[in-house]
Amino acid sequence: MLSHFKFTKQQRNGILLLLTIIIGLQCAYFFIDFSAESEPINPEEYLAFEKEYDSIKKIKLELSKPKLYPFNPNYISDFKGSNLGMTNEETDRLLAFRKQGKWINSAKQFQEVTQVSDSLLNQISPYFKFPDWVNRDTQPNSKSRFNKNKEEKQDLNKATAQQLQTVFGVGEVYAKRIVRFRNKFPGGFIADVQLNDVYGLKPEVTKRITQKFTVKTPRVVKKINVNTATVNDFVTVQHIDYDLANEIIAYRNSLNGFKSIQDLKKVNGFPVNKFEIIELYLQTENYLNE
Repeated sequence: MLSHFKFTKQQRNGILLLLTIIIGLQCAYFFIDFSAESEPINPEEYLAFEKEYDSIKKIKLELSKPKLYPFNPNYISDFKGSNLGMTNEETDRLLAFRKQGKWINSAKQFQEVTQVSDSLLNQISPYFKFPDWVNRDTQPNSKSRFNKNKEEKQDLNKATAQQLQTVFGVGEVYAKRIVRFRNKFPGGFIADVQLNDVYGLKPEVTKRITQKFTVKTPRVVKKINVNTATVNDFVTVQHIDYDLANEIIAYRNSLNGFKSIQDLKKVNGFPVNKFEIIELYLQTENYLNE
């Protein structure tokens, strides 16, 4: 054991130097302040920085919100209504109203139909975009387009595609389609109801067309007597093919003649939804002293 505590002179000097260094470092740790001096905070600069930071956060939050562009409230879907903050019940009321062929023409009417709150109405109504004719018709002392009589309306048989496009809901495609369908008949339409045969034209659009246009120069048609007509006579009528013509004659024979054009609706396979167009070509012609 003694051999472990015997040091040479050089070893003793080294140990002494090491102890001196350790003690010196310990004293420096306890007596010397190594912390950096913090600069004083300027309250005004701090408040300005805080305001700027808050404004940047607000701008970032606004940018992250979905952008709202002008839109026609008549075409709000379930998805659109949800994004606007409408409840399912409010959206359903609007959709039910539209299914009746009716239209929203003002922010007030939108609230009456949907029953949305005043706060939501104030939030979304600035983005409502109605057709130009709605704004014109709601001006004081203006003559409503819905009150035009036949003399004030334009002739549907002479209307151009450009003129038809002035009706809300009739674009270039539908306007050309109407003109093309009309021109299939030498002399044009017999009556306004034939617009119902134009492919893709919705009833509400047809209604708006007839509020501005009407058939003033109808095509002259020699009506067919339903009680004497042959199969070949019947097939010249719109929506009547050979099968239906045979059904009509068979039913006519069972009745010993039609008393009224309305009896055609009872024929097997008769297209009742096209009756108004079919009857343009037919008559009973004094059957049973009528």
